[in-house]
Amino acid sequence: MKIKDWDKSLKARLIGEAFMNITFWMFFPFLAIYFAEEFGKTTAGFLLILSQVFSVAANLVGGYCADQFGRRTMMVISSFGQGAAFFLFAFANSPFLESPGLGFIAFTIASVFGSLYWPASQAMVADVVPEEHRGEVFAVFYTSINIAVVVGPILGGIFFFSARFGLMVVAGLVCLLLAWILIKFTKETLPTNVDNLATDTPKGAMHAIRMQVKDYGVIMQDKLFLLFIIAGVLSAQTFMQLDLLLPVYVKDVIANPQLMSVFGWDFKLTGELAFSVLISENGLLVALLTVAVTRYVLKFSEKNVFFISSILYTIAMMVFAYYELFWIFVLAMAIFTFGELMIVGLSQSFISKLAPEHMRGQYFAAASLRYTVGRMIAPLSIPMTVWFGFFWTFTIIAILSLLSAFVYYLMFYLYEQKKTASPEI
Repeated sequence: MKIKDWDKSLKARLIGEAFMNITFWMFFPFLAIYFAEEFGKTTAGFLLILSQVFSVAANLVGGYCADQFGRRTMMVISSFGQGAAFFLFAFANSPFLESPGLGFIAFTIASVFGSLYWPASQAMVADVVPEEHRGEVFAVFYTSINIAVVVGPILGGIFFFSARFGLMVVAGLVCLLLAWILIKFTKETLPTNVDNLATDTPKGAMHAIRMQVKDYGVIMQDKLFLLFIIAGVLSAQTFMQLDLLLPVYVKDVIANPQLMSVFGWDFKLTGELAFSVLISENGLLVALLTVAVTRYVLKFSEKNVFFISSILYTIAMMVFAYYELFWIFVLAMAIFTFGELMIVGLSQSFISKLAPEHMRGQYFAAASLRYTVGRMIAPLSIPMTVWFGFFWTFTIIAILSLLSAFVYYLMFYLYEQKKTASPEI
């Protein structure tokens, strides 16, 4: 499905979110370093866990609200909320105030509104794109994100530690721009029958909470979907280290790595810029190869694709554990990225297969628990480096990734059996 054939709402979002993602990736990868330096590794790890507890709750609320009040409505509210949080972060790093504590609060607020945004965003894609094209559309959006991952960290490695105030002001302004684009160029895509259901729902807050708990209880009784989430949480422990453990590790272990020597001149990078190169490598490979790899893996069994993806994550973590050479890290990042690429489009497409139309927002929100719960637990890796050292921290994460491979395999085995027994699935 070509972009010119997309719904206008998706085209507008692709452009608006591209600006937001570039700005976001100019500062996000360096927050683990920032908080570790300001609070210490152990405290920073537990603070990041605390911030993600709120994100988990917001993620579930976001899915419920997307199904009750509309995809577009929640995305606009979330964009304004994130913009306000970034302005607060800027104030906490301004000429008038230097407050890491306030910066942490601002980051937590931004994370909460981000968790409110994405269930509605993903449900909107499922609303307007036929099932056979969803994998490719999700892959294009993921490619857009990773173009930002190429550009953002390189700029962030230059500006985050020297011009943080200005960077966060720009982030706030870009969020407001995204909100304006959503208001001006998108339309509501909530299915009419769901919209009517929302209108008939009593307005009491306690009733809404009870309905939400009931609906998610129904979702969690879906055993296949629950296994999918469990495997995703285990896998996320690996994936999330791209933003948590890896920047701290590269900065601490690979200080001023020598890239090459030409005619007596040594070319080196600081730890921060070395990490920028690695994460930009990840983004560049994803930007170039996501759509092609997604189309290629569609030829194979989903069960095998998810299994191999987790195995590649495991291999990458073990390479990081055993070696402390920058160029070996470049190879490990390539292995890690191919594991990521294999399931980008397939994950979202598989969720849409399992989700009833009237609960898509909540299914996508529940599926996002793979990342929100994963991100809630993943910061433990930072204090673990103090308790066990980097080698055993990477090894433990690799074991969790290996376990996720087998949970995925079991889940798809059961899914295929169920599909054989009920061909209409």
